[in-house]
Amino acid sequence: MPPRAPHRPARPAHPSRPDVCPCGSARSYDDCCGRLHRGEAAAATPEELMRSRYSAFALRDEAYLLRTWHPRTRPPEIGFDPALRWTGLEVEETTDGTAFHSTGTVTFRARYRDGGRPDSLHERSRFERVDGAWVYVDGEFID
Repeated sequence: MPPRAPHRPARPAHPSRPDVCPCGSARSYDDCCGRLHRGEAAAATPEELMRSRYSAFALRDEAYLLRTWHPRTRPPEIGFDPALRWTGLEVEETTDGTAFHSTGTVTFRARYRDGGRPDSLHERSRFERVDGAWVYVDGEFID
């Protein structure tokens, strides 16, 4: 009888649909950012939009990223780096961005591995409402 293979944890049915949401909410992808990516809901706050955009980067969902980018600053395409793997998100601060605001900011640190080497992106992102929906405008690198 051949030796048994070591036990491996179950993988999600499709690599672009993880069980746990990449944004760090500890909710399922389908109940968290997945519903935004599929267009079933819109982000209620800049933080929710930023988290969903982080997940879209992690899952390489170019259509969602472009759809949620301000038309004034949106690039023609997203150049995903195949060596980059997003590994975690920490939201540090949010300002404005409630139902009573038309702008808001989110300061965050996004961790990643570039060719196996750990690093992070520290940014303060600006968001605006366009036709009632939150969109990403631009960001300022902090360090």
